[in-house]
Amino acid sequence: MKKILFIMSLFFCAAKAGGATGSDREYWAGLCYRIASPVLENMSKGELVRNMEVEFSPTWDNRNSRVVYMEAFGRLMAGIAPWLALPEDGTPEGLQRKRLKAWAIQSYRNAVDPANPDCLLWSGADQVLVDAAYLAQSFMRAPKATWDLLDKTTQERYIEAFKGLRTIRPAYNNWLLFRAMVETFILWTGGKPDLFALTVALQKIEEWYLSDGWYSDGPEMSLDYYNAFVIHPMYTEILEVLEQKKIRTPINWKLALKRMHRFDQFMERLISPEGTFPAFGRSIVYRMGAFQTLALSAWRYGLAPGHTNGQIRSAVTATMKRMFAVEGNFNKGGYLQLGFAGHQPHLSNYYTNNGSLYLTALVFLPLGLPDNDPFWTAPAGKWTSQKAWSGEAFPIDNHQSVKQ
Repeated sequence: MKKILFIMSLFFCAAKAGGATGSDREYWAGLCYRIASPVLENMSKGELVRNMEVEFSPTWDNRNSRVVYMEAFGRLMAGIAPWLALPEDGTPEGLQRKRLKAWAIQSYRNAVDPANPDCLLWSGADQVLVDAAYLAQSFMRAPKATWDLLDKTTQERYIEAFKGLRTIRPAYNNWLLFRAMVETFILWTGGKPDLFALTVALQKIEEWYLSDGWYSDGPEMSLDYYNAFVIHPMYTEILEVLEQKKIRTPINWKLALKRMHRFDQFMERLISPEGTFPAFGRSIVYRMGAFQTLALSAWRYGLAPGHTNGQIRSAVTATMKRMFAVEGNFNKGGYLQLGFAGHQPHLSNYYTNNGSLYLTALVFLPLGLPDNDPFWTAPAGKWTSQKAWSGEAFPIDNHQSVKQ
C-alpha cells in the first residue's frame, strides 16, 4: 500500500511539471524530479552506462564518450544537493526528495568504485576536470546530505581521484576555475591544496574582470552565459572557502558577490515579458543554467539590490515553464535531449553531449530553501521587462564598476 501511495505522489508531482496548476514550488520540484530521477535511479543500480540514451552533437569531436556520465552526474548534483539537504517529511515533495537522496548517495559510491559498471571516467580525457569540479561543488554546497553520508573508503577514493586530476592542463579561460575548485575541495577536506594553481587561477580571473558585473572568459570577451554557468558562482564560492581558511586571495568574496549581484540585475532584465531570454553564445543548450547566479543568490547569499523574492521567483518560473512546455526536451527514456527549447541538435557545440545538458539543474538551488521561506511564500511579482513593456514605472539602470 505504501508503495502505491508513493508512486501516486510521484505521478502527482510529475503532472505539475507537465503544466497542471499548482504552486511555483510544486512545479519546480516536479520538474527537478523528472530531470534527476532517470540519472540517479539508474546510476544507483550501476545501470546508467547500460541504460542512458546517449546523444552527441553533430559536430562531436570524438573525445572519450564516457565523459557523458560524469557530466550528467556532476552537473545534476551541483544543482540539487541543497534540496536533498532539507529535513525529511511525508509530503509528496518530501517523498521525492527522500528517494532521490538515497539514489544519490549510492550513485556517489558507485562513481568511484572500480568494481561498479558506473564507475566514472577519472582519466583519459581533459573534460573530467570540468565535471569533477561540479561534483566538488555539490559536496561543499550541501555536505550533510552528500559528503558526510559517505563511508571513509568512498571519501578517500574521491580525494585520490581529485588529486589525480592535477596532471590535466586547464584551458586558459574559465577552466582555470575548475582546477581551483578541485584544489579548494582538497583544502576543504583537510588536505594540502596546490596553492600555486589556486593563486594563478584566482589572479587571472581577477585580471579578466571587465566592469559592470562582467568577466572576460580568458583574454578576450565572449558574449555568452559563461559568467552564469561557471565564473561568478565558482569564483565567489572558492573565495568564500579560502577566506574561511585564512588564505590570501586577490579580492575578498564579498566583493565578488557584489559583482555577481550586478550581473544578476542584467540577467533579470534579460527575461522578456513572455518569459523568454536571448539564445546567444556558446552552450545555449544548457538551458536554465543561464540563471544559476539568480538561483545561487536566492538560495545562499540574498538577492541583488532592487530584487524581490516574488519578482525573481515569478520571472524564473515563467521562463522555466515556457521552455519545458515545448515538446522534445526529453527522449523516450526520460533523459534530456540536445536543444534549447525542444529537440534542436544543431544548436550543440562540438564538446556537447546530452550529459552536458544537466547543467540546467543549477537553476534548482532555491529548492534548498524550505517551503515557508519568503522566496516561496512572497506574492508573485512583476519583473522589470513586464513593467517596462506595459508602461509601468521601473528602475533605471546605471553602470556600476564594482572594482572595490
